[in-house]
Amino acid sequence: MELTENTTNELILRIESKYSKLSKGQKRLADYVCENYDKAVFLTAARLGETVGVSESTVVRFATQLGYKGYPGFQKALEELVRNKLNSIQRMEVTYGRISQSEILETVLHSDIEKIKLTLSTIDHKAFHLAIDTILEAKRIYVIGIRSCAPLASFLSFYLNLVCDEVTAVTTNSSSEIFEQLIRIGEKDVIVGISFPRYSMRTLKALEFASNRKAKVITLTDSVHSPMNLYSSCNLIARSDMASIVDSLVAPLSVINALIVALCMKKQTEVVSTLEMLEEIWGEYQVYSGDELNPVSGRVSVETERGSGKGGAEND
Repeated sequence: MELTENTTNELILRIESKYSKLSKGQKRLADYVCENYDKAVFLTAARLGETVGVSESTVVRFATQLGYKGYPGFQKALEELVRNKLNSIQRMEVTYGRISQSEILETVLHSDIEKIKLTLSTIDHKAFHLAIDTILEAKRIYVIGIRSCAPLASFLSFYLNLVCDEVTAVTTNSSSEIFEQLIRIGEKDVIVGISFPRYSMRTLKALEFASNRKAKVITLTDSVHSPMNLYSSCNLIARSDMASIVDSLVAPLSVINALIVALCMKKQTEVVSTLEMLEEIWGEYQVYSGDELNPVSGRVSVETERGSGKGGAEND
């Protein structure tokens, strides 16, 4: 039986129905999964076994005993369970129900650190290098991210524009506008789609459109089972925290940072030349403020480039 939206407890029911026939180690796994499914969903078979204190083979046998085709089938069911079980209100209840107000800062920061560690341990290095080569070889680059992923797309587009010639940040006010912006995409181009649960149908449709036009598709998402990967030949997987009202996108941002740095290293001469040109433009058109804050006798004075002291002001 497949796990469906209407039977979000099916995985738990399978565990309960087979619990008495499980081995001692498998029962420990069952207990952990039932109590910590929002954490278990991010773990590989080896990491889950390590967390519970059993071997990786025991984890695989546990998944098979439940009727799944190995650990990947079990993990997919677990992901669907978490995705369907927790809406925004429930995510908030789960998060706030397990940490006190005084622990929020430490808990959130440690959780973000853990997401980066998990991403580092599982990310496909071949896919990462393929993404770099694909972007460098592309004639045009399109980047799309919706809602909470929009800042990630904007950040990536901003820095790609310093490295590459033709970069389009696809704006997403409406579905029709997306296709209008992608109308010229072709086989020499690449689109980078960024989406995390809840997945954006508009992003998925944009990737489908690009794929149909023979463009290269790169995805940044949370799982190999993400629907975003349907049209992608290069999947970058970064962990996000689904058990929170505010999804953690720290790990995806770190992957984006790594992409940008790698691209800059590949095109170091061009990037330096571009930055030198920009520095001249910024200075000529006063893009950045010339004001400087200088401590003077325990106070702060503000001096401008134009003033010779006359345009300055002092603030207590």
